[in-house]
Amino acid sequence: KGQNLLTKKSLTPASDNLSHVYTLIVKPDNTYQVLMDGEEKAAGSLYDDWDFLKPRTIKDPEATKPEDWDERAKIPDPEDKKPDNWDSIPEQIPDPEAKKPEDWDDEDDGEWEPPMIPNPDYKGEWKPKMIDNPAYKGVWEAPDIPNPEFEDDPLIYKQDNLKFVGFELWQVKSGTIFDNILVTDDIEYAEKFRDETWGAIKDAEKAMYDKIEADKKAEEDAAKAAEDAEKDEIEDDYDDEEGGDEAEGADEGAHEEL
Repeated sequence: KGQNLLTKKSLTPASDNLSHVYTLIVKPDNTYQVLMDGEEKAAGSLYDDWDFLKPRTIKDPEATKPEDWDERAKIPDPEDKKPDNWDSIPEQIPDPEAKKPEDWDDEDDGEWEPPMIPNPDYKGEWKPKMIDNPAYKGVWEAPDIPNPEFEDDPLIYKQDNLKFVGFELWQVKSGTIFDNILVTDDIEYAEKFRDETWGAIKDAEKAMYDKIEADKKAEEDAAKAAEDAEKDEIEDDYDDEEGGDEAEGADEGAHEEL
């Protein structure tokens, strides 16, 4: 009471630009249905999908993990041994491809040494391989016990103090309209009301919407065609100018030969 309880289910509304009718049916057995345009989109239990009540069970706050409880899924293999030559492999080695520069003078530059490069045989610090832990018991969790604060309420569905219907929205586009809000305990009347309101306009609305979209597409196609035609005309004019220049040059060459 006095709290805003959010549903644990994700309900996705329609994402088109048409009108839709949403119906919530709450039943005396504390189950519910969510309909969109008369078709079920979600259903469940008020107990499970909202936190109307405190949980029936809780983790035992007095429980402690046993000292011998092993949560390690993997352990180092006690039979694995480090190879004898492991520590003798250097991390870097002289570059075998390096050559002393021809202008290198040992007296002036000192004794030449090839640069060091990472050793491809170096394997780093040795660690034994990991194996499944035969004593692994899983991650320990405290056992569940009855919640002393739990109080059952078979009348969750019956909320006598409700006086308002609210809409909490987050959207980036304006123009959403809410209308024909009905609260009733008669499902048949709600269906009749839906058919007489939304049902009476949905086909005409869809036809109008389709016409608007078709007209919009026709305008866009016409504008695109005009733009393409203008580009083609500009390209043709440019080609004509280029052709005229070439013809002029050829004519001048002919006069010079004469």
